[in-house]
Amino acid sequence: MQRAYLERQVPFGDIRYVLLDMDGTLLDKYFDDYFWEHLLPEKYAEKNHISFGKAKQELLAKYRQHEGTLNWTDIDFWSREVAIDIPALKEQIHHLIEVHPNVEDFLSMLRRHRKKVFLLTNAHYKVLDIKLKKTALGRYFDAAVTSFEVGYAKENVKFWEKVQKQLGFEKERSLFIDDTEAVLKTAKDFGIRYILYKAYASSKAEKGASLHFPAIHDFKELMLWDQK
Repeated sequence: MQRAYLERQVPFGDIRYVLLDMDGTLLDKYFDDYFWEHLLPEKYAEKNHISFGKAKQELLAKYRQHEGTLNWTDIDFWSREVAIDIPALKEQIHHLIEVHPNVEDFLSMLRRHRKKVFLLTNAHYKVLDIKLKKTALGRYFDAAVTSFEVGYAKENVKFWEKVQKQLGFEKERSLFIDDTEAVLKTAKDFGIRYILYKAYASSKAEKGASLHFPAIHDFKELMLWDQK
């Protein structure tokens, strides 16, 4: 994203609050994709004495039933649903949790410019704990809020209504960055003024693009603000 275009879309001087998604935005989504699409189907197949292909087919059908709801990222729900200890299984591969390039530089820049920085995630609080311990990103946030704490997924406008009351951010002076267009659309409908789509959510997938929102592929694109 060129500097002039970025300044038109997201004038840094107008922003006081920066709202950030976690998985796919700050963190490489490969960890989650590998877990849900490969590791869990493998363990599910072993447990139920079925083929990997059949296990994956059954799990993908289950995922689709709950996509966009609190159950979607509720690892306690999925532990019950598939009779496998999901938190323990995630811990086994926590070494795969990686921060996207230039994220820490970006977060440090926000702190230097005295922006209020909030982490807003659909991730279960147990997963949030695992990832913050692995990455040490927690020190950069003024607050971190999960959808489970709020009672609604980010795809629901009620999430935004409750989070605004809790955190007190101003919609007109807020920037929100996420890798999921449905979430960005809800945030826009709620009234968040500045929206950016984080492409390249996973290092093992295509970079992707958005038809509806300006996009960044790497947080170094936003480091231009620090040169002003």
